Amino acid sequence: MNRLQLFRLLRHNNNLGYRRSPSFEQSMVAKILMLLGGAFFVLYLIIYGTLFATIAISEHEPSMILGLMPLMLLVDFGIRFMVQQTPSMLIKPYLLLPLPRRSLIESFLVSSLVSVYNWLWLALFLPYIIIVLAGGCPWWLGITLLLSGELLIMVNSQFYLMVRTLVNRDILWWVVPIVVYGGYWSILLIDDGKCFEAMTDALVAFGSTPWLLLVVGGLLAGLFVANRSMQLRFVLEEVSRQTQSATSHVRHISRFAFFDGFGEVGEYLKLELKSIFRNRAVRSRVITSLSLIVVLSCVIAYTDIYDGVMMLNFWCYYCFALYGMMVLVKVMGIEGNYIDLLMVHRENILMLLKAKYYFHCAILVVPFIILLPAVVNGKFSLLMMLAYMSITSGVLYFFLFQLAVYNKQTLPLEQKITGKNKIENGLQLVIEMVGMFLPVAFVSILMILLPHDIAYVVVIVIGLFFTLTHPLWLRHIYRRMMLRKYENMDGFHASR
Repeated sequence: MNRLQLFRLLRHNNNLGYRRSPSFEQSMVAKILMLLGGAFFVLYLIIYGTLFATIAISEHEPSMILGLMPLMLLVDFGIRFMVQQTPSMLIKPYLLLPLPRRSLIESFLVSSLVSVYNWLWLALFLPYIIIVLAGGCPWWLGITLLLSGELLIMVNSQFYLMVRTLVNRDILWWVVPIVVYGGYWSILLIDDGKCFEAMTDALVAFGSTPWLLLVVGGLLAGLFVANRSMQLRFVLEEVSRQTQSATSHVRHISRFAFFDGFGEVGEYLKLELKSIFRNRAVRSRVITSLSLIVVLSCVIAYTDIYDGVMMLNFWCYYCFALYGMMVLVKVMGIEGNYIDLLMVHRENILMLLKAKYYFHCAILVVPFIILLPAVVNGKFSLLMMLAYMSITSGVLYFFLFQLAVYNKQTLPLEQKITGKNKIENGLQLVIEMVGMFLPVAFVSILMILLPHDIAYVVVIVIGLFFTLTHPLWLRHIYRRMMLRKYENMDGFHASR
């Protein structure tokens, strides 16, 4: 079997694995929403490509697209977390077959280079190149810019794969993309932005030279080789359990005696905390979510990036809602690893849901404390923060906990590189979208109809109503879960 045949076989098997996934039928809504999102993405790229080309012609700078590439690469890097897996996530089933492992990694890396998502960026580059060519740009320069732009997107895909793999091993590797992307934009703070303008001009000037394509191609080849070596090394370490965590000595584990006075709910609160501290995959997910909350809260509270009334309302709410939308959308996924034990005693699941609810309500204190100085400075009002804190603990969590009835895919506790692809079902995606936009839209309508302070008081009352009635709706969720317990348990077993 040559490499081309191997590449085609692996792509075919990957597609079959996706279609055979237990969540394939559930994800029809998600696929439709992704298709609509992709269509809007292409439309926006065409609009911006046309706009940039018009500006480039008026400025007589056909290479202006090179000066904008750092921003596009940053956007591309963020989008890839939703649409792209690392090759090592997919290679585990093939490690026992008589196939060369290096060729397996290469095949998956090539698949990431020729993915449909990468070609979508041509919707930006093609209109740009066509318009600048019509404006008098030399044909050789237009072709160079087109090829270089697409190759830079592929370079970014290889860089993303490296960062994603390293972050899965240690959260501190987030320093790398922060330095790479943030370092470029931090130049804006030097010398009133003059250094930034000089660097942008240098990029545009370099885009007019024939060396551009050679440099970008060399960078892509170097990242490809480095990625191949790193992916193969890490996946073999994880599968053979050669990582340090597999052989480390037993550590002292806290008993969390503080929760002893809370009865059975206190025991499940201990379980929630011990699951975070003991399990690498869970701990990484929590640290990432909390880090995003801290960064976002600080940016919104202590900079003037978003000073409009609507934007302040949206981002203030998002600071409180982010953790729940990232973690609770997969509620019961971790417990899928030991769901059989939870089914032994009556109402175990109900106590677990209550513990989870109290834990996530306690997390809301983090953004509240970070945003308090902004209240003192007058950027936020205390009523505004209390309104979004209460609507998060009440309305948002009410919707997110409904997913406990329908989620039936187990999330890994330790495996992070070779873990299975966890495709969200359509209901998860819909509730995420509703949770992100509906509360802010509701508050905006109230602010149009009522004075701002009264609107916030109304939101607080609604949020407190859902918060105080949580025993009722959590019990209702528990009863619905019990009606589906055998179906859900089959799903948890099949996705382990």
